[in-house]
Amino acid sequence: MDYHRLDFSHEGDLTIEEIKRRVKAGNPDANTDNLVKAFEFAHHHHINQKRSSGEPYIIHPMNVAATLIKLKMDLPSICGGLLHDVVEDCDVSEEEIRETFGDDIANIVIGCTKISKIKFKTKEESQAENFRKMVVAMAKDIRVIIVKLADRMHNMLTLQYVSKEKQVKKAQETLDIYVPLASRLGINSVKSELEDLCLRFLHPEVYYRLAEKIAMKKSERDQYIRETVENIEEKLSEYSVHAEVYGRSKHFYSIYKKMHNRGVDYEQIQDLLAFRIIVGNITECYKCLGIIHSSYTPVPGRFKDYIAIPKVNDYQSLHTTVIGPKAERIEIQIRTQEMHEIAETGVAAHWMYKENKKSKNKLKWVEELMEYNNEIQTSSEFMDAVKNDLEISGIFVFTPTGDVKELKYGATPLDFAYAVHTDVGNKCVGAKVNGKMVPLKHRLKSGDTVEVLTSKTQEPSKDWLKIVKTSRARTKIKQHLLKVEREKNKTIGEQMLEKALKTYGTNIKTLEKKKEFKKAYDQLNVKNLEELVLHLGSGRFSVRQILEHIASIDTTSEDELTKENKNKEFDSLYKQLSSSAKKTSNKDNAVIVDGLDDIMVRMGKCCNPIPGDPIIGFITRGRGVTVHTKVCQRVNEIEDTRKIFVEWNDDYSFRHPVSVRVITHDRPGILSRITNNIHGHGTNIKSAIAKSLPDMKGSFLFEIEVKDYSEYLKVVSLIEAMEEVISVNRA
Repeated sequence: MDYHRLDFSHEGDLTIEEIKRRVKAGNPDANTDNLVKAFEFAHHHHINQKRSSGEPYIIHPMNVAATLIKLKMDLPSICGGLLHDVVEDCDVSEEEIRETFGDDIANIVIGCTKISKIKFKTKEESQAENFRKMVVAMAKDIRVIIVKLADRMHNMLTLQYVSKEKQVKKAQETLDIYVPLASRLGINSVKSELEDLCLRFLHPEVYYRLAEKIAMKKSERDQYIRETVENIEEKLSEYSVHAEVYGRSKHFYSIYKKMHNRGVDYEQIQDLLAFRIIVGNITECYKCLGIIHSSYTPVPGRFKDYIAIPKVNDYQSLHTTVIGPKAERIEIQIRTQEMHEIAETGVAAHWMYKENKKSKNKLKWVEELMEYNNEIQTSSEFMDAVKNDLEISGIFVFTPTGDVKELKYGATPLDFAYAVHTDVGNKCVGAKVNGKMVPLKHRLKSGDTVEVLTSKTQEPSKDWLKIVKTSRARTKIKQHLLKVEREKNKTIGEQMLEKALKTYGTNIKTLEKKKEFKKAYDQLNVKNLEELVLHLGSGRFSVRQILEHIASIDTTSEDELTKENKNKEFDSLYKQLSSSAKKTSNKDNAVIVDGLDDIMVRMGKCCNPIPGDPIIGFITRGRGVTVHTKVCQRVNEIEDTRKIFVEWNDDYSFRHPVSVRVITHDRPGILSRITNNIHGHGTNIKSAIAKSLPDMKGSFLFEIEVKDYSEYLKVVSLIEAMEEVISVNRA
């Protein structure tokens, strides 16, 4: 009556003959010579070792091998399971394993040994670093991690034989590291078993209370499951659908999470029972769903189609919750036998014992994890990103062309943009959801069609980190911001060094040509001039430290007063340039100019920048700083020496003028309709110029006031939606 659940129970009487029999049952043509050889090798080297339970140590690798067989892993993995401890515990060399068993098995054993050498700690930072190392190991060969999962499974099953302190440490480590990995690999049978075992040792009072409450109603529950299974089978047979139907109580950990998240007791949890229907093909899955929904009342919002849109780990199934017999809420999963195999064994299903089958470890999501590893600096942030990615399931949204993207609950159009492509995310200025303009912080829901609006002048801002919900988006935004910060620090460093050298009658170009920075590179441990000025601009070291290592600059001959004045000058210069213009950051300045106080700022009339446009500043004689967009044609006409770093002030709340040119078919009342559309959005029109063009067309030049580029795009979208409008452009 229960599900076809994999049984991972500890087996104390396993023999190599039984291991061989199980392998042959799955693959009659399997050559088990290496299997016997691996057993004999492991048995010989573990011969004098005992486990905490008092059993011979060989029982442990035998159980690990048995778990790998249940997961349908290939023979090299099963041999690796038998041998996984010999290098670490028996002083066997890696070379001996390689010579005796070949590269394939040796790489798995060595990979497991390297992971075992990681010293796990309870501190969050250490756990995060361990997790990161395991993900990197997984990217090289996923089989290593699956063997480690089997190893951890058996250790958890026999955890009662170690001290209470070790029980808690191992269980927490398992919940933090191994459970998320099993989830990401799609091995749900291992994930569920490990979660229940972790609950048993971390919260024994909860675990045994749940066990008691569930046992108290066992006969009543079994009868309900039996009657419901018969009821479902009867309804399916009426429509000639042949299926296997099973029912069970949900896992302890699943019930515990519901209790914890909802803040309720066991008696208040309704959906405690789950049923699984296994049919012959996909067509029957959907036919079966229709029968279930016509026979029982579906619970709104509780249906998910993971067949049409599989999870990232290839999991496929139909999920629905209905009001079953006696008004009980029951969850029903509908899938084919093949889907069931993949759901239980996940990525392990790719091997299926076959020695000649290439390991499919270069899965797309593994490559994404390695991308995170390369881009994220701290291990704790990496761990958060991966765990966040594991919980991705939530909503399905569509691109305008009908492609589907799976995002987590609460995701925004900005998350969607980054899910499409990094460049689409970086250049996103707005979005249309189901044809209507929405703000970037709009929460998407399943079924939405999202069109991303982009601009080649757009760049990510820090505020975006408050909007996005997915790891991918957050990582990409931070990556871009770090790049911008790097460029900014580089510019600051160059300015600081150039001004300091000027007091000694020289400059960067001259000293670089003479290779006089080489000593500074060596002493300050940097590779080149770019790295030198970058660290100078970020405050890692001072100008004085650089000058001390330049041979042609003699600071020792200066009198104390001159030296003190120059020191003060350098310190002042650093504070001025690295302040990020906090002195001038107030609500009255639309643009912040680095290192300059009370400077007059004006916008270039040629491009009229508005917040959201990437900008650059130019020092103009007697008129302060003029700000242009980076794509303005004037930028290329002005010499580099007049450039200065500028940025938009987030605190500035005034509106900015921008000119919009609209070309339309000449129709009566068109000007009135356009102005009404703009005013209807709450946007002020400062001026409007209208004139007729040849070929019955009209030209309108509006000067409107907007808060930023996103609002400008919304206005443009409103105008473009009018059927008389031919084009809308920024003037």
